[in-house]
Amino acid sequence: MHRVGGIHHITAMAGQPQRNLEFYTGVLGLRLVKVTVNFDDPETYHLYYGDGLGQPGTILTFFPWQRALAGRAGVHQIATISLAIPLESLGYWMHRLLEKGVGYEGPQRREIPGPSGLEEVKVLALRDPDGIAVELVAAPGVPASRHWAGAPVPEDYAIRGLFAAQMWVLRAEPSVRLLEGLGYRVLGEVDTITYLGLPGAEASLGRVEVRETGQFMAARGGVGTVHHLAFRVPDDETQQALREQLQRQGVRVTAVQDRLYFRSIYFREPGGVLFEIATDVPGFTYDESFEQLGTDLRLPGWLEPARAQITQKLPAIPYAAPLPMQHSEA
Repeated sequence: MHRVGGIHHITAMAGQPQRNLEFYTGVLGLRLVKVTVNFDDPETYHLYYGDGLGQPGTILTFFPWQRALAGRAGVHQIATISLAIPLESLGYWMHRLLEKGVGYEGPQRREIPGPSGLEEVKVLALRDPDGIAVELVAAPGVPASRHWAGAPVPEDYAIRGLFAAQMWVLRAEPSVRLLEGLGYRVLGEVDTITYLGLPGAEASLGRVEVRETGQFMAARGGVGTVHHLAFRVPDDETQQALREQLQRQGVRVTAVQDRLYFRSIYFREPGGVLFEIATDVPGFTYDESFEQLGTDLRLPGWLEPARAQITQKLPAIPYAAPLPMQHSEA
């Protein structure tokens, strides 16, 4: 059986691009990895944030639609994004959020199922400028990520990657069964949440939490909501095998979509949440060097002839004055 290798990225919808950029880079300390546009709506940015190398498993992406209506989190959607931080960094983050004027709740002590039994984690719960629920999860044993020289957060305290995504569904069992078919395994259940991770040590990051809500209000897409959850596979062959596997199970899967930095297929899982399976290749250095990641507007070849018209309609954001170039040994 072919399986996914964890979470590749999470994509959400934002309002003002500059406000989004300032929060995820200036407050949370992520690197602006790529500035491009929504390939289906080129008058809208597509902003990618991640670790210093833009590695799958660390990536958050946003479509900033300034004129779109606010959405509402609810059933059939990813409701919470959890980011992993080192256990010893909790005090640093509490001070940093207060300093930046970002309100939070916590730290909340939780016991959650992990790959080796119950784990004690401490959580700072906050919301981004558009209202998306974000958690900083201080957990033992989170792996190191690639730091970058321009980061405003010291390497010892930096976000390590995507700890978990929590999805809300009316009934958990069908969603859990599909995730198991993708290679996840149930780590345990607490109250109405089923915790899933990858086998062995891989389960430390990229987890999925399936919350059974019962009769709860449905999500409404819009600004401040998560659009989809993407899982990672190493190559096109694995993606194709999983596509065929899903089709044999009766799941309607799209054709492969070229997203320039990865190739994608999309489908709705039984609870209505939009899933994607994305390849690790070719990666974000496909059209920019490591040092120049996120310093210029990148367009796919089929949109390049319209660059002048596109840039005229995109709002100005700070990346337009090139950010300091980074060095791979940093």
